[in-house]
Amino acid sequence: MSDERLSAQAIAAADPAGMLGDVLAQPHQFDDALWRTESAGIKRRHRSRGLVIAGMGGSAIGADLAAAAIGLRARAPITVVRGYELPNWVGPDTLVVCASYSGDTEETLHCFEQAGAAGAPRVAVTTGGRLAEGARAAGDVPVIGAPSGMQPRAAVVYMTVAALQCAELAGAAPSLRAEIDDAAALTREHVAEWGPEAQDAESKAIAHAIEGRIPVVYGGRTTTAVARRWRSQLNENAKLLAFYGDLPEAHHNEVLGWHDADGTLVGIVLETPEEHERMARRFDVTAEVMRAAGLDSLRVGSRGESATAQVMSLVLLGDIASVYLAVLRGIDPTPVAEIEELKERLDDR
Repeated sequence: MSDERLSAQAIAAADPAGMLGDVLAQPHQFDDALWRTESAGIKRRHRSRGLVIAGMGGSAIGADLAAAAIGLRARAPITVVRGYELPNWVGPDTLVVCASYSGDTEETLHCFEQAGAAGAPRVAVTTGGRLAEGARAAGDVPVIGAPSGMQPRAAVVYMTVAALQCAELAGAAPSLRAEIDDAAALTREHVAEWGPEAQDAESKAIAHAIEGRIPVVYGGRTTTAVARRWRSQLNENAKLLAFYGDLPEAHHNEVLGWHDADGTLVGIVLETPEEHERMARRFDVTAEVMRAAGLDSLRVGSRGESATAQVMSLVLLGDIASVYLAVLRGIDPTPVAEIEELKERLDDR
């Protein structure tokens, strides 16, 4: 059945800056991201207390996604810092990755300086800015260069691959190179399945299901980071209030609020087999309880054999759906005027 509101022509007209094009380019970014990381010349650490990744927004989500893909295979702690301060235990035996697409994120710059003062080895992931300048001035800080010209949130593959590779080099995770290749191949298939030319695409069905309501996206151990990504993409692309939560934690508190949704919410559960065996039943019960409370819900299953492929395919699906929802809402998905205005107000003080 034809969907004129989400036809390829309608999407192109509503997306003049080409956000969807950047999203659909994700499968081709994996190899480039690997090359850029390997070219940075990061030294392998054989003794390490772990990995700390400092970043904000679209520059930080790659760390969350990488940690989710690594999961229980982590050999040392992987800590994500969203803010101005690093943990006091960071020192010479901890690799600190500072990720800022623009290179001028003030919180991340503070962390970069703290890591240097603590004697921690550092890596910068950026397109330039003051972060790149600081790395060059230090003389011993490898820089993983990200390509410029896109919104920071569109660089998710570059940030995720950099985090995965740095986790391996820090001794915090095994090599997931084969899984990265698997993710690239799988998402390449999905571009045709979920892209603008596709009819009856799952990505378009999700956008229609969310339209007019506030989405709450839930994930398990492997997919809570993806749920966070869906939330932020719905915020930034569709300019829509959205929330995320995690299972089984939501069964111990948030479930009490579902009965009061009053038709304004839609629950979305992101599922993957990379979970504890009891989670399959929890996914079933979640849908049953939502339905009984009068809360519409969607169950979205992952694709792929490896954890990395499952995580990144769900990221691609959510990214595409968020652009389609922007089109349905008559909103250009690219601009983030409120974020830029907030930064300017902070710079005034």
